[in-house]
Amino acid sequence: MDFNELPPSTSFGSTQLDAQAGSNGLSSPVSGSPFDVCHVGVVLRVVLGVQAVVALAVSVQAASAGDAFNRWSQVAVVTLSASLFWLVVACAGKRWVNTLSDWMQTCVALALGAIAGGLAQYGGALLNEYLIGERALTGWPQVSAMMTGAALSALALGWLRHRARSVVPAHATARLAELQARIRPHFLFNTLNTAIALVQIDPQRAERVLEDLAELFRQALQSPSSMSTLREEVSLAKRYLDIEALRFGERMKVRWDVDEAAGGAKVPALVLQPLVENAVHHGIEVDPQGGWITVRAGVQGGQVVLTVSNSVPLQLPLQGREGHGMALRNVRQRLKLMHDVVADFDARLQQSTDGRQPPVYVVRMVLPLPSETSA
Repeated sequence: MDFNELPPSTSFGSTQLDAQAGSNGLSSPVSGSPFDVCHVGVVLRVVLGVQAVVALAVSVQAASAGDAFNRWSQVAVVTLSASLFWLVVACAGKRWVNTLSDWMQTCVALALGAIAGGLAQYGGALLNEYLIGERALTGWPQVSAMMTGAALSALALGWLRHRARSVVPAHATARLAELQARIRPHFLFNTLNTAIALVQIDPQRAERVLEDLAELFRQALQSPSSMSTLREEVSLAKRYLDIEALRFGERMKVRWDVDEAAGGAKVPALVLQPLVENAVHHGIEVDPQGGWITVRAGVQGGQVVLTVSNSVPLQLPLQGREGHGMALRNVRQRLKLMHDVVADFDARLQQSTDGRQPPVYVVRMVLPLPSETSA
């Protein structure tokens, strides 16, 4: 049997998770903690949201836009320090707070907001006394600041709960499961046919093919909210390409350049395999002469930079391949759900200016490096 003449497509599906996912063993993501504020994106949104509310409040009594800006700038230091204090303490104590009931979490959040507001106001008053000699008052100014801090804390907690219980799980169920829910039947059939043919001539190789297939199934059918490491994703992608190599043979050339220091980066499960699948489907399979795939990962400036590049035949531009963007959109959305603004994703076709060189498709991901790795 000529393995280069296997059926033309062996790829993972990207279908939506159906209503019966739970009965098939696919668990839904568990709602996140509302106190999971240890992310740059959450910190920025909370800080900017508080400043926006304060700016609107002080502008009510302002005579002009300039007066409103002056009033806001006078209280910005106090509100900014209170917001950061609230976020730092909430981040540090999230494991303990997560063990409490909802109403106890609300009490903790309100108390923390009141304490942050009171301390920030008193600290601002002491600073004002030091700078201009105005005596710091005690009593009502701190009570007012504490009530304001509790109110803003309630608003922040409401948004965080909405994010944890509604937005993230809804997107996670619909999007994180999209690449993991099922495997196209013909991928299974083609791989099994390959293993059957190998049993007679190379039993050990047939065993490796079935082991690779089993691992791909295990990853594809696990919980869509699962996390993985880049090291594990590289290993899984290699298994996938080992199976595809049986079909394409010398037509497919693969190069791996992965820095071990980048292997600890956290990523959504099954995030690299769809990228190398796209490279096979749009770069190797459509070119009678075959092509190449290069996967690189390294640490740059305290971040992990991962690129997946593949050749693209000149006679069949990548933009004309229907369905290419689905996997890329899923990967982008999954990275955003996990890492928010600290991750970056870009995919584009790079062409030479003179048109003499064949185009190259490059997918680039930037991921945060775990603190224990970067230390």
